[in-house]
Amino acid sequence: MIEGGYQPMRSFAGRDILSLKDFERDEYFQVFESAERLRPIAEERSNSELLADKTLVTAFYQPSTRTRLATEAAMHRLGGHVLGFSDAKMTRAGDFYQESIKDTFHMLEYYGDVIAIRHFQQGAPAEAAKWSSVPIINCGDGWGEHPTQVLTDLYTTWRERGRIDDLTFLLVGDMRMRTMHSILYAFSQFDVKAYVVSPPDMSLLPEFTVELDGRSVQYEVAESVEKVIADSDVIYMEPVVQADYTKGREERGGEVPTTPEAYRVTRELLRHKGKSDAIVLHSLPRMDELPTEVDSTRHARYWQEAFNGVVMRMALLSLVLGRAE
Repeated sequence: MIEGGYQPMRSFAGRDILSLKDFERDEYFQVFESAERLRPIAEERSNSELLADKTLVTAFYQPSTRTRLATEAAMHRLGGHVLGFSDAKMTRAGDFYQESIKDTFHMLEYYGDVIAIRHFQQGAPAEAAKWSSVPIINCGDGWGEHPTQVLTDLYTTWRERGRIDDLTFLLVGDMRMRTMHSILYAFSQFDVKAYVVSPPDMSLLPEFTVELDGRSVQYEVAESVEKVIADSDVIYMEPVVQADYTKGREERGGEVPTTPEAYRVTRELLRHKGKSDAIVLHSLPRMDELPTEVDSTRHARYWQEAFNGVVMRMALLSLVLGRAE
């Protein structure tokens, strides 16, 4: 039995999706249940006419594969239209003029009914929302947050484990990353415990821990995956080896740092120390922290997670555009 049931609170119609700080507990289930109603459309690889008269504008100032394509796929599945850019250098925002967020989004609001933005600068989506009369969806802002990804992760957990409450999460990776910020904010609305495993130079920032403590988030810092994996129901991963996006693979000369064993999840570790029903989530792309050998185990859920990213964004688009409640 999947936990859920909610009493509708604030309407999502016309609402910006900027941060999971803004989400109340019942609203998570409201989004999940909307996703469940729309899920058959994606499962059947069909299209509906729900948003046939609506247009999504994608404004991606940073590289993206899954987030941008999942958002666009979601709009197409609902019959809507998509336009936008995926390389800011090809726009007036990224060339000589360096057009401001204010001018760009005050303009973009006239081209569509909802705008999805990814930006290298923390706070850019909130700034864009000041100047746009249509809803803004934050698809990642620098070291800030990534609410649509974490809604996808929690929706996947809810479907795969039947609940979110009373689970223990193991967060592995760079704790300065936007996904880690968003998921820890979300934990304030659930009865969960989190283990946090990261290299010392990638640990939770002091100002963030103060905020988490103020929100009564239950978390414990651990030295390695191996020490806490036996207690973990959901293993949530991000790389600790950060790619240098200014160089191609050939320019790097094949010299890519390896992930220390303390921050890796292997098939052997899952077999000998992990819970039999533990699931592994990873928003991708991955480095060597999650070997491909894990893909064929019963623990892997990152491919379902990728599919759920389309379904979740279908739900968010239909909600903010007033076609679902």
